[in-house]
Amino acid sequence: MTTVDRRSGEEIAASIAARAARLGARIAVAESLTSGAAAASLGAAPDAAEWFAGAVVAYGSDIKFGVLNVTPGPVISERCAREMAVGVRSLMRADFTAAVTGVGGPGPQDGVASGTVYVAVASAVGIDSRGCHIVGDPATVVAMATRVALEDLDQALRRSES
Repeated sequence: MTTVDRRSGEEIAASIAARAARLGARIAVAESLTSGAAAASLGAAPDAAEWFAGAVVAYGSDIKFGVLNVTPGPVISERCAREMAVGVRSLMRADFTAAVTGVGGPGPQDGVASGTVYVAVASAVGIDSRGCHIVGDPATVVAMATRVALEDLDQALRRSES
């Protein structure tokens, strides 16, 4: 059974901050669909200067390919999210990274339905990724995709503390 995380975005970011501080971990994100929303949440979290390395907002495919070393091809895919997470981890010399790509809408893009989102989290132990479908207007899709990315990053940090 899936549980619903009822914490606010600020609470999730604060949890990431506390975990990163305890682990001495450096955090970074790579964003496409969310256009920097995850980075803004992390940058506003407690003591961000101590653990948040930064972000790459790779909205354009050429940035994904050239800056994050994503293999040319479909960018709305789980493969792309995984490669974005690995690319930003290397670029920022981060311990934990999250990446998000998808289609906000209102219509499909490249034959992929609006609301399709892929998130990946990378660390020294590997890469976790998933796809999901978010129903709503573009603003809702972006907000929920940001939340999913932050929740997944927090979960990865939590597992590392164990």
